[in-house]
Amino acid sequence: MQGVANQPTMPVDGSAACSGDRGSAVNAIAGWSDETLLECLARGAFEYFPLNTNPGNGLVADTSRESSPCSIAVVGFALAAWSVAAERGWVERPDAVQRILAALRFFRDSDQSGGTLATGFKGFYYHFLDMQTGARVWRSELSMVDTALLIAGALTARMYFDAPSPDETELRELAETLYRRIDWCWAQDQAATIRMGWKPESGFLHYGWEGYTEAVVMYALALGSPTHPIRQDCYQAWTSTYQWENLYGRDFLYAGPLFEHQFSHAWIDFRSIRDHFMREKHSDYFENSRRAVYMQREYARRNPHEFAGYDENGWGLSACEGPAGMAAGASGAAWQGFGYAARGVPYGPDDGTLSVPAVLASLPFAPEVVLPALRNLLARYPEVLSEHRLSTGINPTWADIHGRAWVSPGHYGLDQGIVLMMIENHRDGSIWRRMRACPYLRRGLERAGFDGGWLRRAADEEDR
Repeated sequence: MQGVANQPTMPVDGSAACSGDRGSAVNAIAGWSDETLLECLARGAFEYFPLNTNPGNGLVADTSRESSPCSIAVVGFALAAWSVAAERGWVERPDAVQRILAALRFFRDSDQSGGTLATGFKGFYYHFLDMQTGARVWRSELSMVDTALLIAGALTARMYFDAPSPDETELRELAETLYRRIDWCWAQDQAATIRMGWKPESGFLHYGWEGYTEAVVMYALALGSPTHPIRQDCYQAWTSTYQWENLYGRDFLYAGPLFEHQFSHAWIDFRSIRDHFMREKHSDYFENSRRAVYMQREYARRNPHEFAGYDENGWGLSACEGPAGMAAGASGAAWQGFGYAARGVPYGPDDGTLSVPAVLASLPFAPEVVLPALRNLLARYPEVLSEHRLSTGINPTWADIHGRAWVSPGHYGLDQGIVLMMIENHRDGSIWRRMRACPYLRRGLERAGFDGGWLRRAADEEDR
């Protein structure tokens, strides 16, 4: 365990089920209101961050497992999470500010030489860092999208902590400093789209961000940069690689795993705002994510591979950990588990592993099907809830001799971050509301060609 903070106290009415007592959990949750259930799961998700953070430098572990490195994307979710916790009264506002300052100061002062043991280069950061020193680990790549998620979290904190105090002023200045020094133009490497990564041993990876993914927020930040913005045709080059399909009778901008339909939405309210691509399709990215939820549900209902537990209330294919190795499937045929993988609908990969956090993180798009699925999965597999939090993956096909589904041990920071933010967006839209006022994000969206909805209203108000 990386954490050094005391665990926040759970709500009294949520203590039984969130304690991990499997026998009482099912009965307790069944009687809860939706609001009580969401409060419990949001609070539990937040607790991941104080428990798995190095307080000296603000780095947050990728997972709760021993010796896990830091994931810079998880730090981004943590920076946003502290603002939620302060708003909800789970932590004192000054304490949240100090937590955020520790991380922002570290990244400001980090080694930006681009060396094999540096922290970053050109304002970007390596995907995985040593929890103590901040040095690159696992020969990981300089990650453009994970840096974007880190900066999105920093800008969320900048928009929330708006007091004139010295600490909150410093917080806002640090967030600005980190954002301004990112050289987005360099990351394009004279290619049509932004490169996915860079390594000191070999330079840029040989592929860029192509096809619809979670990268909308990255392109918006790159376009909105006040120092090194990419050209607008870079975004158009990206959308030209999109794959528009008709699946199960629904028109749909294809991306298989659920997280690709969620991560950018944690920060950006896509309801009724459209870029050129979506205007031509008479849709928007929020509606597209809603369709993704219904496609997941229909795929699980059809269950083409006959995996255990799949039905209209048993779905959730996304990036998560599942079992690895060979086993016999429900039909008796040989079946392989993929370990950690990005599973997707309808083209796969699919090995029977479901992500309950990905189901919950779909809440703003389709609560009418997400909440029944969530309750069903918790009732069927109470072991997925432990230490107040949802495990990343569950595989009912790979069951033990007692018939209990395989469950990923420990917890992943990305799951807890997206769960917390999407519950918050569903409950009162507070993150969306704050980020709508972020001038850089607005500028980036406008340069990408987005218009309508809250962007149009904001423009009209400025004109007046």
